[in-house]
Amino acid sequence: MQENILESDFMNQSVSSHFVTHEVTNQAPPLAPYDVYATDHALREALQREGGGWAEKEVAAFGPVAGGELMQLGFTANENKPKFKPFDRYGNCIDEVEFHPAYHRIMELGVAHGIPSFGWRHADRPGAHVARAALCYLHAQPEQGNGCPLTMTYACVPTLRHQPELAREWLPRVISTRYDGRFVPAWDKPGNTIGMGMTEKQGGSDVRSNTTRGYAVGSGGPGQLYELVGHKWFFSAPMCDAFLVLAQVDAGLSCFLMPRFRPDGTRNAIRVQRLKEKLGDWSNASSEVELQGALAWMVGGEGRGVATILEMVALTRLDCMIGSSGIMRQALVQAVHHARHRKAFGRLLVDQPLMQNVLADLALESEAALALTLRVARAVDASGRDPREAAFARIATAVGKYWICKRCAPFVNEAQECLGGAGYVEETILPRLYRQAPLNSIWEGSGNIQCLDVLRAFAREPATREALQAELAAAKGGHPALDAAVARLAQELADTDTLELRSRQVVERMALVLQGSLLVRAGNRAVADAFCESRLGGGHGLAFGTLPAHVPMRPLIERAFSI
Repeated sequence: MQENILESDFMNQSVSSHFVTHEVTNQAPPLAPYDVYATDHALREALQREGGGWAEKEVAAFGPVAGGELMQLGFTANENKPKFKPFDRYGNCIDEVEFHPAYHRIMELGVAHGIPSFGWRHADRPGAHVARAALCYLHAQPEQGNGCPLTMTYACVPTLRHQPELAREWLPRVISTRYDGRFVPAWDKPGNTIGMGMTEKQGGSDVRSNTTRGYAVGSGGPGQLYELVGHKWFFSAPMCDAFLVLAQVDAGLSCFLMPRFRPDGTRNAIRVQRLKEKLGDWSNASSEVELQGALAWMVGGEGRGVATILEMVALTRLDCMIGSSGIMRQALVQAVHHARHRKAFGRLLVDQPLMQNVLADLALESEAALALTLRVARAVDASGRDPREAAFARIATAVGKYWICKRCAPFVNEAQECLGGAGYVEETILPRLYRQAPLNSIWEGSGNIQCLDVLRAFAREPATREALQAELAAAKGGHPALDAAVARLAQELADTDTLELRSRQVVERMALVLQGSLLVRAGNRAVADAFCESRLGGGHGLAFGTLPAHVPMRPLIERAFSI
């Protein structure tokens, strides 16, 4: 009997020891929570350089929020996609979209910290829109699904100002720091969000082919009510309080402000058909809608819809740059953090030469994207005071939107490779960043649209060419490769025979010389020299991680992310 007990104990011990497979080692510790602002040298410098340093206290306060609560909220909101509720339990048509509380909390934090409003509430101070861009850059890193309604709310302000009586009523709520997600009339809320509906099935970017029609309720004209009849194929954030939409009237395509509720407090005739199943942007709802006599006020002149809404489009394109720069920054941070803690072949990844090349190359790309983005934000900020800055914003927004958004997806994929298989697993943020990465290159005009816009500006607005030349001349002599690239760009622009056919190549060159010029003038010689030599001097391959061997890799990595 005693022998049987001993034998049983031995067998149990043997079995249990066999099933102790391993202990967890050689894994990076959790990164969040961390301070997204304090760990970003390039952002802190650019904020000061571009005139937003006076708002550093407000921007810095958002850093721990972006790297803390917002990180977890982003995961939760994406795990719980919006749900379309066409009817209530009694069969009444309600056309509502139900969002998870995490989505509403992200919106609440974004609005409270001024993502839609900071630039307008401090518009009397130069650099206000630069500070707002920095806030948006921080907000873009943990989650971008809320970027659409926050951006459109920010960007609607110049358009609404075309109709003073509407601006007086709506703008105090638009630039409020209070978010209210209830489905009630806009005028019953302390703060409002604004959406946009331009795209139709048959037109896409060609909005002049829109078929949605506006019918005057009374006398018609600017500021008057119309009934809109038609469809919108991409109608993002359908629970916003109002939407800027385009519709045809007798005088041509016109702009309208269409509220979710009619002036008498009843639901407007905006019929949600379905929600889009998208590659990414899961926490946000994008829909198709039918307008069945939806009431809306005309904004701006009859037949002047495109001109009226252009200022809004310029601002949303800036936010595409900010969003892509933010995605790249977060992907870089994840890669560097992993490499600093993960060992392979007896050494930390960050100590291995080839990994250093990849990380340093990603760091250069990220800093260059941020530098151009905040420079464009300064131009936008100064547009109303300085015609040359307005001209520079006109051209540089299209250039930056094209290039930075194009670079985002391959950048994130390279960062995923730094983590190996772990970077492909949903428990990390990188798959979500990768799904999100292509969106900004598509939204608000894809690559071809941006390139054609650059050519159009050069042909019709000579001030844009002069502004670009002046910007590049400010860095003349800063690096031989930069000077040579600027000269080549002038030659390429002078050859107009096939300019449209080559416009992607030309716009890419513009973006790179602008980034090189900004980094040269920023004053960090290691960053500027490495960028100019690799991107402009032919010292770079097609993939990331192909920097020349003499580039100071480790200092670039240390500068990129210090915690």
